[in-house]
Amino acid sequence: MDRKYSLAHLTVLGCPPPEMIYIAAMAGYDYVGVRPIYMGLPGEPNYDLAHLPEMLSLTKAALAETGVGLHDIELARIVANVDLKSYEPAFEVAAELGAKHVISSIWTADKPYYIDKFGELCDLAAQYDLTVNLEFVTWAEVRTLAEACEVLHAVKRKNAAILIDTLHAYRSRVSPLELDAVPKDWFRMAHICDGPADIPTDKESLIFVGRDAREYVGQGAIDVAAYIERMPEDVVLSVELPNLARVKAYGNAEHARRCLATAKQYFAR
Repeated sequence: MDRKYSLAHLTVLGCPPPEMIYIAAMAGYDYVGVRPIYMGLPGEPNYDLAHLPEMLSLTKAALAETGVGLHDIELARIVANVDLKSYEPAFEVAAELGAKHVISSIWTADKPYYIDKFGELCDLAAQYDLTVNLEFVTWAEVRTLAEACEVLHAVKRKNAAILIDTLHAYRSRVSPLELDAVPKDWFRMAHICDGPADIPTDKESLIFVGRDAREYVGQGAIDVAAYIERMPEDVVLSVELPNLARVKAYGNAEHARRCLATAKQYFAR
């Protein structure tokens, strides 16, 4: 069975969703994942489709014209004093556009609180037939596979899953063998990219590579295949590969094309 590929928004964050969809179609992706939950981060554009009717209309048209599917949306973060209802408009749009997944991560150290809120998030997402994929991020509070699994064991929600990002897995020193102990139905999607061999210990360096300097699959030190081969074959591979230098050199469209081409070449080998 051939893997399906999705273009993650962080790879071409300068592109609004309609432009991103056309780029994905030209490059040969099956899906896209967009960021319609605006987080107000420095330099991050606002793609809040629920409150941008013209952009939403253009996004619908792009999906219909290209046949590219919307795979997932992000990022429904669990933070202190989070208002989960604020995510509902994005969930409504995601369901309207055909998405089946939402990505979440945890940014508060209060374990009883974040477990409770993650369970509530799953319940809210279930109303829109969305699976909540918990991503452990090396500079967040839940930053390891073991911590993410602890959350899923605690909430016991059928629509809860774990998102393996190959960069974060490598940098939190997760052995691919550890994935063998994870229930297979917890894997619904994966983020793939490559990265350097060294693992920084400071937050700033972790963020820099994670947000701005990931490498094409097969051109770094991560054994990406060892992670992916332990997941069911229907898991969609979302290429999350932000690299500002590559975008500056090649442009968003060519960078996106190279992301997919190098990934397919790597797995073919």
